[in-house]
Formats: sequence, structure tokens, C-alpha cells
Amino acid sequence: MSQNPPSLRPDLANARLSTPDDRRSGQPTIGMVSLGCPKALVDSERILTRLRAEGYAISPDYTGAEAVIVNTCGFLDSAKAESLDAIGEALVENGKVIVTGCLGAEPDYIREHHPNILAVTGPHQYEQVLDAVHKAVPPSPDPFIDLLPASGVSLTPRHFSYLKISEGCNHKCKFCIIPDMRGLLTSRPHKAVLREAEKLVESGVKELLVISQDTSAFGTDWDREVRRGLTEQPITTLARDLGSLGAWVRLHYVYPYPHVREMIPLMADPASGVLPYLDIPFQHAHPDTLKRMARPAAAERTLDRIAEWRDICPDITLRSTFIVGYPGETEAEFQHLLDWMDEAQLDRVGCFQYENVAGARSNALPDHVADEVKQDRWNRFMEKAQAISEAKLAAKVGQTLEVLVDDIDEDGIATCRTKADAPEIDGNLFIDDGTEGLNVGDLVTVEVDEAGEYDLWAQIKP
Repeated sequence: MSQNPPSLRPDLANARLSTPDDRRSGQPTIGMVSLGCPKALVDSERILTRLRAEGYAISPDYTGAEAVIVNTCGFLDSAKAESLDAIGEALVENGKVIVTGCLGAEPDYIREHHPNILAVTGPHQYEQVLDAVHKAVPPSPDPFIDLLPASGVSLTPRHFSYLKISEGCNHKCKFCIIPDMRGLLTSRPHKAVLREAEKLVESGVKELLVISQDTSAFGTDWDREVRRGLTEQPITTLARDLGSLGAWVRLHYVYPYPHVREMIPLMADPASGVLPYLDIPFQHAHPDTLKRMARPAAAERTLDRIAEWRDICPDITLRSTFIVGYPGETEAEFQHLLDWMDEAQLDRVGCFQYENVAGARSNALPDHVADEVKQDRWNRFMEKAQAISEAKLAAKVGQTLEVLVDDIDEDGIATCRTKADAPEIDGNLFIDDGTEGLNVGDLVTVEVDEAGEYDLWAQIKP
């Protein structure tokens, strides 16, 4: 399971939002633990923004909170176990716990393990969460004191922010239960997304990370009246408009539809603001495996599209995730995936060993792969991916790049990211000399002088 890193987890990061020293007398306080993917993090930010607007303070620890919200993940059985552990910890440390998020779609399952929770709500059910908070800790707003910044509450560093453009998914992948938990695709209005992005950039955000379950499907669920007269796909128009705001725009969870080609010329234009970066979950390459997954089984066409994208935008960075050990995967199918990786030469790659998920149709497939075989294939896949990454990064030595400063430690070492690196999931670029005067959120030009397996080192260009 993808979990918010320690520096971003709301239960650890809220100290910068509201500390005991800045709470007014009698102000009600709420704590939050947020698990799972960036989409869940955005849900947590929205909940906290509403609570702050109603006069609640956000506690950085269990003991300072009058109740705790646990935003759960339920995508994998291991994620469910971690969510149950987090709920149990909150009950022990605080006693008053409200559960929301993806695992909240299974209230009986949660109450079977933790019958003493106050309430359970499903994902993105903001009103129900607020109702539960009001019942547990009645609001006591002071309109003259409880001011909220226009950008709302952010749980990420000030210089980047996730921007969720839709909920749900229309795909029926056999290993996934997202449509059951979050419903079918529901795109936000273009103007609403753009307005939120404008506020974020006005507040100092330098990078917008566009997220959803299926980013390239944005707007395809709008009715004919809304889409009438459009000359390009809604996601292309949105990317173009977001890029005009002056911040980096990074696209995540892009399904490789043919119309993705429309966005590649934007990525090839440095002035567009749309980064030459696509995060595409290919999952596998063998057509038979893809069919068993209920995903498009045209991997050869995917290679053609990758080649076309690189022809249009030679600097494009492609990242993806894959599943090894899917039920029925033979050694020949796995070797086909390794050979495909040699051809595709993806820049950034993640890999998961298949595991059953309660409610997923893949559980009933025959010929499940033994754990030791899955581990062996994962090792071999990551060895391949690491070699490709190492070679690609070595080719960047001597290049001049623009980087975004994410952190500067007490020794003056700056942790940065290039346009090829998304926060927390990709590599970093480190500057270990001459960082005096740099600040987090700065854009700086550097020359790469060293490369590793996943990271780069550089010097600031004079």
C-alpha cells in the first residue's frame, strides 16, 4: 500500500497547521490520520479545510485531540490490515474515533474488529464525516478569530499540491475494487478545477500534481450538451489551462488512450508549463495476462505509442507500475514482460507482487502463483528496472537541468526534484555544496555531475 510519508502524514504534519500555542480558549480540536494514496490525502485536506472553516483546531497528536478521524485505505488486504491497526492505535491513544475512506465502504468489517468506533463513512463522503464530528465534538466557531486561507488546509509542503480532477473509475480490471469503493467516473467541472488551481498557485504552489483514478478520461462522462463544441479532449484543454498558471503541471494515472497523443506537443513546449512526464499504469505486457486482468491486450500498440510520444517529445519521462505473479502468469509470460521492458526503456518503474483483495474477481482465477515464485519474479523485474534507470541517469551527467528544492537539511544539503521526478515515488537530485541562500520551493538551475541507480547529484550553475 502507498502510505503518506512521515513528513506528509496528517497525524504527524498537522503541527504546522495548528499547535496548542495558537488555539483560542475553548476551541474544539480534531486529530487526523491519513493512509493510502494521494487521492486520499486530498480527501483529508478537504475535510480539514471544512473543519477549520467551522472553527476547529487541528491537533498534532492524539492526546491534544477531542476526537480522531482515520482516513483509511482498503485497496489490498495488507492495506486493510494497516488501516485496522491505525484505528486500533487511535482508539487506545484517544478513545473517540471516526473512520472514513475506502475501507469505510465495509462498515461491518470495521465494526467486527473495532466495535467502539463512533462512526464509519465511505470515501469522499465529506458531509457524513462532518456530521459525525459535530456529534462527537460540537463546533464552537468564532468568526472574528477563525480565519482560513483561501487555498484551504494543505497537508503537503507549501510549494506543491495534489489537484484531484475526478472520482471513481469506469474500468473493470479484475484485480481492482476501486469502482466498488469509489463508484464510476465523475469528473469535476473544468471551471471548478481551474479555480482551485488558481488559488493554489496564488498561495505559492510551484507544482500541481494532477490526480484521479483515470486522469485521461477526465470529462468523458460529461453529457453531450457540455461537450458540444469542444475541439479537443477535455483533459487536453484542462492541461493547457493549468499550464498557463505559471506552475509545473504533472499528470498522474494517465490511461494510454489514443487521445493522450494530443497532450504530447504541450509537453514538448517548455513554455506550456505541462511537464514532459506521464505516469501510466501499464500493469503487464503479455496479451494473455492483460486479458486475464481485463485490461486492453495490445502491448505491441503500446510500444508504438511510446515511440510516437518520444518522437514528438524526446525529453518525455515515462513512469509506470506493474504486477508480477498475477494468477495464471507463466514463466514465458513473465519473460515476455522483461523483454518488453528492454524495448520500452521506461524511466521510472514500480512493481507489486499480486495479492488477493476481498471482493476482487481475480481471486477466483485458477493457477495462483506461489509466493516464492512471485518474490523471485519481483527480484528479477526490479533488477531489470534498476539497470535501465541507472543507465538513463548516467546519460544525464553533464546536463543542465532546472530543479525544484524540496528540503534543505541542517548540513545544508538540498534535496531537489527534476521535471522527471514526482514527490515520494521517483528519485531525487541532491546539491551538497553552495546551497547558502537557497529556500524550499526555489527553482534553481544546476549541472549534473554524478548519477546513481535512482538519484542524481549536481552543482548550482553560476
